[in-house]
Amino acid sequence: MRRFEGKTVFVTGAARGQGRAHALRLAREGADVLAVDVCAPLGTVAYPLATPADLAETARLVESEGRRVVTAQVDVRDADALGAAVADGVARLGGLDVVLANAGIGLMDPAADPRQAFRDQLDVNLVGVWNTVHAAVPVLLEQGRGGAIVLTSSAFGLTGRGGDGSGGGDGYVASKHGVVGLMRTFATWLAPHGIRVTCVNPSGVATPMVLNPAVEALFGGPLTEDGGKSPEDVANLLDVTLVDPEDVSAAVAFLASDEARYVTGVALPVDAGMLVR
Repeated sequence: MRRFEGKTVFVTGAARGQGRAHALRLAREGADVLAVDVCAPLGTVAYPLATPADLAETARLVESEGRRVVTAQVDVRDADALGAAVADGVARLGGLDVVLANAGIGLMDPAADPRQAFRDQLDVNLVGVWNTVHAAVPVLLEQGRGGAIVLTSSAFGLTGRGGDGSGGGDGYVASKHGVVGLMRTFATWLAPHGIRVTCVNPSGVATPMVLNPAVEALFGGPLTEDGGKSPEDVANLLDVTLVDPEDVSAAVAFLASDEARYVTGVALPVDAGMLVR
């Protein structure tokens, strides 16, 4: 079933991880893709971010599905650059139907200035989502045919767990709660235009944001199925340590599809039961 035949999706954080998985899932179901990623380091982040080669690989994989792709190296904190990327992508791909505001950062370097770490979390994870939606919405409104927007929050956006008094930890939890708030107010704002807005709230996902030496050092070992039990504040109810990015992509594909035509304003956990513990 090709639910996105003839549609175009705009994905941020598309070079690897969840963003790449989302782009590929929708491409397999017929979508052309505007794939955006910063592809550059951020000094306060404890692990390497994606590279231009990663973004090129995402493009190659989308094209291998027989779909068109436009890429841009853009920092979601730069609203003007995002707007220009959307305008270029729409001109080349012929429209816009789905927006996946996925770009985000995770574990921060413990040696970083905590004030800067806190600000960087908010700027990328929250302001970046606001910038992404506001770059895309004028196009959706001008087209007048509705659309779907899915934001990436976190299970930590729906619970008091996750913060530890550090700039990075508190900033992550605050930003992911903020994404849920943006989703709800965007859903209210855009419903009269037939544009639905939802978010996904995963627990730990098997991507480079989690599978890296910095996280291993924090938790005393790799957070994989054979890496032992997770620490209590990130342990899932079901017997899996990390969900796969494709598990989140399945939820995103549903929320973005016409099958969810009356679903808006919803935060959907993909968390293997972490939040009911």
